[in-house]
Amino acid sequence: MNETPRAGRALLWLVAVGVFMQMLDSTIVNTALPVMADNLGESPLRMQSVVIAYALTMAMLIPASGWLADRFGTRRVFFFAITLFTLGSLLCGISHSLGQLVAARVVQGFGGAMLLPVGRLAVLRTCSRSEFLHAMSFVTVPGLIGPLIGPTLGGWLVQVLSWHWIFLINLPIGIAAAAATLRFMPDARREPARFDLGGYLMLSFSMVAISLSLDGLSGLGMQHAVVLVLAVFGLASLIAYWLHATRTAHPLFPLALFSVPTFRVGLLGNLFSRIGSGSMPFLIPLLLQVSLGYAPMQAGLMMIPVAIAGMLAKRFVVPLVRSLGYRRVLVGNTVLVGLAMASFALISHDQPMWLRVLQLACFGFVNSLQFTAMNTVTLRDLEGELASGGNSLLSMTMTLSMSLGVAMASGLLAAFRSLSGSEHGAAALPAFHGTFICVGLVTAASAWIFWQLEAEAKSPPQPAQVAPLAED
Repeated sequence: MNETPRAGRALLWLVAVGVFMQMLDSTIVNTALPVMADNLGESPLRMQSVVIAYALTMAMLIPASGWLADRFGTRRVFFFAITLFTLGSLLCGISHSLGQLVAARVVQGFGGAMLLPVGRLAVLRTCSRSEFLHAMSFVTVPGLIGPLIGPTLGGWLVQVLSWHWIFLINLPIGIAAAAATLRFMPDARREPARFDLGGYLMLSFSMVAISLSLDGLSGLGMQHAVVLVLAVFGLASLIAYWLHATRTAHPLFPLALFSVPTFRVGLLGNLFSRIGSGSMPFLIPLLLQVSLGYAPMQAGLMMIPVAIAGMLAKRFVVPLVRSLGYRRVLVGNTVLVGLAMASFALISHDQPMWLRVLQLACFGFVNSLQFTAMNTVTLRDLEGELASGGNSLLSMTMTLSMSLGVAMASGLLAAFRSLSGSEHGAAALPAFHGTFICVGLVTAASAWIFWQLEAEAKSPPQPAQVAPLAED
């Protein structure tokens, strides 16, 4: 903190709190889903829309966050984001039906989408280049703490109070952060470039349509024809955006990004490998509670080995890439991540606890190593104006893949559940086993994407390259 005097302690703490709120809310809900389902009269295996609504809304708004901050100023946009996030939390806490809860999560997602990008932009424009790394290292620590305590805190609140409090605890933090924003957040702004509204609408519609088509296979009760139409329109909208970007002067994401080989491969690898990874925080707590009979707090505690092992894995990224290169690390580790996911198909009531904890820790280790290596290789060769657009596109892809992962997992669960005919207890285990095998295979298959990288990295990675990546 002493190395970032210009940024100001108050600003860094404020942005850190915003990051913590966003990251905590991304993980705290998963453990509470079975109890929420019981209270709302829903099936615990059909609660994926609560997660998808939040993640998909965030993915939609991330591309516009930078332009909004330039146009209206970081203070105003950050204050609006905190306020909207807090309002969404209140609406979630007082919801009485699944539809109300999903709508409230959309409001919450609109606010959450702007917390990290706008906060990071404020720090960037306040700090000098020499101070930026130290400032971002401080700001991103809550991004690691949130997933560590989120599942356990969610389980504890559900057992001691009620599921409503996983949202209501945001209210005092949000109110204090909103007041602090008006006092400490600088009003950094500049004349924004022309916003590609047409491209933004096409890309947003594509994300929504494809996600809803996947979710429609399980939880929305859509007819097959509607699902097919949504998928086709979503893909058509994506192609339309691509054609639009080739002929407009200022596209939302410049196509020149895809002329950088490491970005092209890294982005596609992120998208497909994270689909499997994005499903695991949703699947594991459900498995533990629905099929193995864990209490919510017990299920949350079982996620701690995943988070701790993930934090330890960050120390090994740099030496591994230095000795083996990005391609070998990512190809080999992607296969290991897929195998770790598929190994959850071996879970049974008779499995020793120590083996279950070891299994969770191994998954957390290779999964975290994967995230950090993917993020670094994706952004490492971007310079100048491409760096900002590339970072925004990567953030959007990461959030979208979480939505797609949960939608895919819920669809697979629905398919395997129809074969077993049960949603609770040991009889539901085969549905989970089949789902874990499938998401593991999808993840392992994405290794071929990373095989397209050059055999050796152009230069060895430095620790500074991986430190500020909060979205891991």
